[in-house]
Amino acid sequence: ETAAAGNQRLYGVNTPAEVIDKYQPGGIIYFTAARGPDNVRNPRQIATLSNGLQAAATGLRQPIPLLISTDQEGGALVFRLGAPATAMPGNMALGAGRSAADAHRSAEVIGTELAAVGINQNYAPVADVNVNPANPVIGIRSVGEDPGLVSDLVAAQVGGYHDGGVAAVAKHFPGHGDTAVDSHFGLPEVTHTREQLEAIDLPPFQAAIDESVDTIMTAHVVLRSVDPSGAPATMSEPILTGLLREELDYDGLIVTDALDMGGATSTFPPDVAPVEAFKAGADQLVLAPQMDVAFHAVLGAVRSGEISTRRLDESVYRILRLKLKRGLFDDPQVDVELAEKTVGAPTHLEDAQVITDHTTTLVKNDAGRLPLTDDPRNVLVTGWGVTTTRTLGEAISRRGQTVTVLETGTTPSQARIDAAVAEAADSDLVVVSTTNAANVDVDTGLPTASAAAQRALVTALLATGKPVVVSGMRNPYDISRLTEAATYLATYGFTAASMESLARVLFGEVDPVGKLPVTIPRADGTGALYPFGHGLSYGG
Repeated sequence: ETAAAGNQRLYGVNTPAEVIDKYQPGGIIYFTAARGPDNVRNPRQIATLSNGLQAAATGLRQPIPLLISTDQEGGALVFRLGAPATAMPGNMALGAGRSAADAHRSAEVIGTELAAVGINQNYAPVADVNVNPANPVIGIRSVGEDPGLVSDLVAAQVGGYHDGGVAAVAKHFPGHGDTAVDSHFGLPEVTHTREQLEAIDLPPFQAAIDESVDTIMTAHVVLRSVDPSGAPATMSEPILTGLLREELDYDGLIVTDALDMGGATSTFPPDVAPVEAFKAGADQLVLAPQMDVAFHAVLGAVRSGEISTRRLDESVYRILRLKLKRGLFDDPQVDVELAEKTVGAPTHLEDAQVITDHTTTLVKNDAGRLPLTDDPRNVLVTGWGVTTTRTLGEAISRRGQTVTVLETGTTPSQARIDAAVAEAADSDLVVVSTTNAANVDVDTGLPTASAAAQRALVTALLATGKPVVVSGMRNPYDISRLTEAATYLATYGFTAASMESLARVLFGEVDPVGKLPVTIPRADGTGALYPFGHGLSYGG
């Protein structure tokens, strides 16, 4: 879709400048082509777009610069700027590394690269405490299950983003870590008591507030222990004003999660959701599904007195204060040439690799197979992920091995399993990647088709008698359904740096020092298979 076509479909005008002139928004969010025109193709294009948008905004009768935002969390799941931008580790990888200094530096690199292309507000860090292994939307986006660890690394990241030159956004308040429904598609309910909320969910947000976080993003979740009405937190005055503003004493910006998500659209129509979110205490309304409808609904609510001018002024003040803090009124323009040099700078890539080397976790090494000492000449890399298996295969081949890559997909067919088994027969070592192979259907409690097929692949490879190393590339819980595997590692992501680190660990070039930031439960629910903090190393 072209920019003109996308803008016509969404806003009824052709150019970005015309969008600014029509709505005079306080901010812009950049996305990839999944939501329309691709706003983030390369550093030069992004910086040029940012400069053009700021020029349009500051050329209006009331020249006010824009907050330009995106989601660049780190890791391989939620990011908008791909290569050449530096892929820093995701949150759960940082949780495995246990280093506040690494978390700070990771955020600082991301912030520096975003600021270079004119993005001044990053929707990160995720401050959710992932206490539910079945959480379909948070998972490795969270630091882990321990509120203290999450708090420490969230605070470090807030400081890192600030030092990198962007506004940090702690999300998703009041906590999205104990849900089994993805709020992109439905409305989850968090059943925590007030005591659980204060012990588990709130500490990371308090830590972010103590670090002077610029912004907090809401969650589309129901929390009846605070708001018995069942309204989503995004539209709940008891949660946003009562809990966040008054009890936690937070006076920074509150931004909604995207209002076009199922957790918002399933509850309120498009002319009601933005008004209710604003009345609840939100300052910024993000991605209303129908811009014209939302714009006129809020305008009408102000004109009718449903939203007081005093309440409106409070939000305007917070937004302007943040823009002043970020220096946008001085000069919102960026140097396009410098942007190209900053994004993906060699020092950033080096830091990403060093930090990632601190995160890989050796969970199981029962056969003592690792580190590899017998120099396997022929290695089969198989399992999930076209890019993942190829990148890992390239990393292993750089060590002098002959590598065969056979990607089997998220749900391996019997034909692909048979092909992998046939390739294994001629291999000295098999490395198989899995992704969310412990997932179960929320209705039946049985493994999903994908999880069952991945387990069948691993079982078939183990039956060959060849040495098999299993690596969980996403959530680390896969081993709970693959207990017959003697060797298992968790990488918490599948960036190129993650695959290089995995290869380094396999060949003993670095010690696996990562520790589990979550408990891995037994598949039958009878307790822990591996406890929080577990992790083997070669040093004993």
